[in-house]
Amino acid sequence: MTDLVSRTDRQGWTLLTLNRPDKLNALTVEMFRELRRHVVELRDDDGVGCVVIRGAGRCFSAGHDLSSIAEGEEVPSPGWHSETLRMLERLPKPVIAAVHGHCYTGALEVALAADLIIAADNARFGDTHAKWALTPVWGMSQRLPRRVGVATAKRLMFTAETIDADEAVRIGLAEYTVPYERFDAEIEALAGRITANSPFTHAAVKRLLEATDGRPLDAGLQWEVAESEGVGPDMHERIAAFTGRSQRGETR
Repeated sequence: MTDLVSRTDRQGWTLLTLNRPDKLNALTVEMFRELRRHVVELRDDDGVGCVVIRGAGRCFSAGHDLSSIAEGEEVPSPGWHSETLRMLERLPKPVIAAVHGHCYTGALEVALAADLIIAADNARFGDTHAKWALTPVWGMSQRLPRRVGVATAKRLMFTAETIDADEAVRIGLAEYTVPYERFDAEIEALAGRITANSPFTHAAVKRLLEATDGRPLDAGLQWEVAESEGVGPDMHERIAAFTGRSQRGETR
């Protein structure tokens, strides 16, 4: 049986692939169940320094499967989808959503739970809750305005318009765009740059940013000092490796 969300371990990082290409990776309860299982397994996997989520086939995902909604899908518990994305968001390692093609509504809510969204130049984003007389319950109303600002979030949510990759970058939804023919290479290169750095620092920084989000500046500065997690177990090794290179005339 084919996995609906497949896991592929690379050199120090993991690729999670939404794997329902014949249905444009439309999201179902079973897909979320598999995603949740992977997230639980990745949480304490010290061999993984970065997680990338992308879609198989033509797109990232066309969103929540509308036929499942119409049929009244059975959800394990109220807020279960939102809880699953919160678990993804709180992984103690960087998470990248690598988006090509469609990324609408529920799919956008998945992408927003990642730390970074990288867009292929054929990516298209949109929130279509209003088109179908639905309201967000997976996190759109909270994460989208935090990412792009309240007014821009309202525009996207009220109009249900689709925006391209360049517009997504302009409003701060995506970090940058990449030509589709170079997308795979860029994903691998970015994951490699991240995993080359300290996993201790990545985890500490994610917790720090989470704890101080929305706080006044002075409160955040005090938290940064008072709650500092100090230095990682690989600090001396990393500095020694760098100073050894420096003594040979190399620079950072």
